[in-house]
Amino acid sequence: MDIALQLTVENLLARYTHAIDDDQLEAWPDFFVEGARYHITTAENHERGLPLSLVHADSRAMLRDRVNALRHANVYEAQRYRHVFSAVLVERIDMQTVRAVSSFQVVRIMHSGEATLFASGRCIDRIHLAGENGQAQFEERLVILDSRRVDTLLAIPL
Repeated sequence: MDIALQLTVENLLARYTHAIDDDQLEAWPDFFVEGARYHITTAENHERGLPLSLVHADSRAMLRDRVNALRHANVYEAQRYRHVFSAVLVERIDMQTVRAVSSFQVVRIMHSGEATLFASGRCIDRIHLAGENGQAQFEERLVILDSRRVDTLLAIPL
């Protein structure tokens, strides 16, 4: 096991998670390479090979547009997330690229203080190790939800 590689991937996931949970959404697209793909789908669609996604972005620019819409156009009840990632498996593809699979849970905290389990599932990531500024970045992030039902606007990134 390559401990340094494992720590690099876990550090990327931790920084990514903290940016979202700390409402630093303008920094979120920077965790991705320019031509990155970000998709949120259900386990059922993924298992059946169906391409339908709840969220579909094929570039960092699309992610920036999503944040801009979230800040200025979308109307939704004030809320925040708390992510928990675990069980990160890392597999080297080549010298510059790894595949990582992790499990996650997201708790949604409403402005009233009510906290509920919002989403659970797994992420399958393709990570470029030597991205901008020497930091690891996502080439592809596939978020696979355990449930086919999302009970509210999926506004904040997972």
